[in-house]
Amino acid sequence: MASSKDYLDFILEQLSDLEGVSCRPMMGEYILYYRGRIIGGIYDDRFLVKPVKSALAMMPEAIMELPYEGAKAMLLIDSVDNKEFLTELLKAMSEELSEPKKRKQSAKTQ
Repeated sequence: MASSKDYLDFILEQLSDLEGVSCRPMMGEYILYYRGRIIGGIYDDRFLVKPVKSALAMMPEAIMELPYEGAKAMLLIDSVDNKEFLTELLKAMSEELSEPKKRKQSAKTQ
């Protein structure tokens, strides 16, 4: 089941206090970025984030779920209605997430 655009819009509105939140569609789902770093995504109308230390500390009771078959388990955010919590969560997570990889420029053919 693909995620709905309405759910994506709701989550993006909940994250609207943060600058640098973006998304990219990926096979019917959405990858979410904060300051260029992948934080998680929307999968089957569920907001899942990477299980980094700060997220685990802020959500000790969170359920781990698979975004799709064969993927690594991620944390399910069940408090999507709490805008302040989501803002603090992403701020805390951003310090732990790796920098975006620089894309190699292809050599020009002459």
